[in-house]
Amino acid sequence: MTAPLPVPRVFRFDDVDAFRSSIRNLDVDFTPLARKISAEQVILSLPGCELNYTQSFPRIVDAQLAPHTTAVGFTMDDGVPIRFNGVERDRAVIVLGGGGAFYSSVEETPRQYASVMFTPEIVDRGWPQAGLHFSIHEISQRAQDRLREVVRHILLVTSQPTDDAPFASGESIKETLLAAIDNAFAEIVPAKWTTRANTTRQFKVFNDARAILAGDVAHPIYSGELARQIGVSVRTLHDAIQRYRGVSLHRYLRLRRLWLVRQQLLAGAPSVKMCALAYGFWHLSDFSRSYRSQFGEAPSETLAASRRPGATRADPSRRHGS
Repeated sequence: MTAPLPVPRVFRFDDVDAFRSSIRNLDVDFTPLARKISAEQVILSLPGCELNYTQSFPRIVDAQLAPHTTAVGFTMDDGVPIRFNGVERDRAVIVLGGGGAFYSSVEETPRQYASVMFTPEIVDRGWPQAGLHFSIHEISQRAQDRLREVVRHILLVTSQPTDDAPFASGESIKETLLAAIDNAFAEIVPAKWTTRANTTRQFKVFNDARAILAGDVAHPIYSGELARQIGVSVRTLHDAIQRYRGVSLHRYLRLRRLWLVRQQLLAGAPSVKMCALAYGFWHLSDFSRSYRSQFGEAPSETLAASRRPGATRADPSRRHGS
């Protein structure tokens, strides 16, 4: 007897504070770049893998893949290029990550993309070697079009009854996905920019800085001190942050602090002033203007909303991953 055809699960969000990534095996942390969002994640569980379709929103993302997992990703639309691990390209590309690999992205506008998570990891198909961070590869336009077509058809067949449905199974769908990915890696286009994108030296500087800032972001950190802790020059540190974040270190830290203050206010902090000062905002009127510009409301409004009867308080320590 043929096993039932898998059915996609759909998750929709219109509140940045409620958003939580539904993708398993990927630990995601983000800083929003928009006041309001319209996000969607469609998850299709197949034997040994999950197909994920994401309609994203403007944000800065840091994500790490779980052990014993292989991830493959590609865009499903055309638009403003995503800065992925320090590079922006509008050509056809595919990204690949192995167990424990990390990536950073800056999405300035809403985009759509797909990812496939294989567990256990893929080791025997001749794909490029996975490293410390996700690698990015330029592929032919034909290969990209085929990947997109396969994903759209799979989601259509599994979500709506069609003439194809009686002949499909989880195993056959997975095999179709693997064939399309095999074809994409077979049609990699040699390009000099990918060599720079996939080098690890500058990534290591960025990752070391990110780890330090994750622990001390609520306290004043100066560029010279941070560079000394990492063991590089201030110029090298500046270049790494600019490459992977697309903004200056000062601007990124400010965005990050604002987001952390918001999480504390949503959790019911004692006062706006106490929370702002704790995260390094000593000029309170300037802080209030920046907060309103970023989130579309005053910090006092956020705190008041968290104290209303029946309000669900956010956990400021939670990570946005599954």
